[in-house]
Formats: sequence, C-alpha cells, structure tokens
Amino acid sequence: MRRGFQIVLLLFFGHLLAQENAGQSVYFDFDKFALNKTQINTITDLINSADFPHFESIHLYGYCDDRGTEDYNDKLSEKRVSTVQKILISNGVPQNKIFICEGRGRVNLDKDTVKNLQKKRDKNRRVDLIFNTKTIYTFFPGNPKVGDLIILNRVSFDMGSSLLSSKAKKELDRIIVSLEKHKTLRFEIKGHVCCTSSKYSDAIDRETQDRNLSINRAKNVFSYLRSKGISPYRMTYKGYGNRFPLGKEDAQDRRVELFITKL
Repeated sequence: MRRGFQIVLLLFFGHLLAQENAGQSVYFDFDKFALNKTQINTITDLINSADFPHFESIHLYGYCDDRGTEDYNDKLSEKRVSTVQKILISNGVPQNKIFICEGRGRVNLDKDTVKNLQKKRDKNRRVDLIFNTKTIYTFFPGNPKVGDLIILNRVSFDMGSSLLSSKAKKELDRIIVSLEKHKTLRFEIKGHVCCTSSKYSDAIDRETQDRNLSINRAKNVFSYLRSKGISPYRMTYKGYGNRFPLGKEDAQDRRVELFITKL
C-alpha cells in the first residue's frame, strides 16, 4: 500500500514539474482546523519526496464549506492555513519558502442545484498547497503569469518608515512602463517588515505611530502607482508583517512585492 502511494507521488511530482504552478490539497473535518494523521502524512510524504527541492516556493490557501457566518469562516480558514504552515516548518521547510498564507473563507454553494452536496462540502474544507518552480523574480518578466511573484529589490525603506524614497519612485516608474504593456494584468501589492519581536506580527510606522508598517508600505506603493495612472481596480494591497523573511540582510525584508493574480 505504501509503495503504491509512493508511485502516485512520483507521478504527481512529475506532473508538477511539467507545469509552472500546480498543487495538492489536504482536507479537514467539519468545523475543525486540526488535521488527522492521514492528511498529515500526505504533507510529510510530499516533503520527503526526492523532487521536493525543485520547488522554489509554496503558497497556502485555506477554505471552509458554506455553513456558518462569513466572519467565522474567514477566521477558521486562516487557522487551517496556520496548521499546514506549522506542519511544513516543523518538517524542515524554511519559513521563507512559504510565500503566501491566505485564508479565503467559505466557498458558497447553490444548495438547490449542487449534486452530492455533502461530498462537495467535504472537498471545500481544505487547504491547497501550491508548489511553484519558476515564479519568483527580481524584475518584471516579459511574459508574466498568474502566480508570479516579483520582489522589488530597489523599492526599499528606511527602518520604521513607509515613505517612498526618490530611488524607490524611479524603480516604480520602470514598473509602470511594464504594467502599461500588460493592461489587463491585475496584482496584489505585498508589504513586509524586518526586525520585529516575535511578540508582534507587524512593526510600528514612525510616521503614524501605528503598528501597521507593512500595510502602509504596500498602501504607499498602491497610491503612487495610482497617481501615475494605474487603475485602482487592477490593484489590491496587503501587509504581511514579519511572517515571510527572506533569510538575508534585514534591508531585504523591508520590502514590497507584486503578486500577479489575473491576466
């Protein structure tokens, strides 16, 4: 039985390596954010596969079924993502390899038209692990794809600040040229911080004295791009605090990234 599963894994990873983005899902019991042993083994077997090192990053997206309030399911989906993230890290996956951890809440269904409603709900209580082989760039790619992550190395910030420097604005001006070539492209602006105590998820912005520095960095990039003619309907922004260090110099964690969500 175990050997059969290993053969499935080899086929699965062979399929993954033939794509830019693909993934695996793990499933949760109703109203739970802990995984049973079978689902945990699914994750650990993936990690222990010989092909796992080929992947440059992992994205985690959590979901719930359609029962319960929207706010409750948003929080539950985030807890499910956190569970998977902890399993990955406890099995030796570097935190800086897990680029996105996002709870997406409930998956709404039309109960009057869906066949096998219970089975569908079971499949919606899940976390998707998306494995990426060639999605991380330090420049704007000529042929961008959904899932590409662009680290804006030249858009850096002073410690504790969310203000854009003249150097950062010049780099954003270059990015704008590329965005104007791909007018239907949509993206999320992701803000980050460094050097924050583990007690806190974000840092204090010295301009506002609020603990939302990563959000403000992303928001200021959003505002600058908008002021230069990029439609706000193409962009969203979000702060990720100190959750995704690159494991390099602190200055490189005081960064902003673009994540392509739609072409």
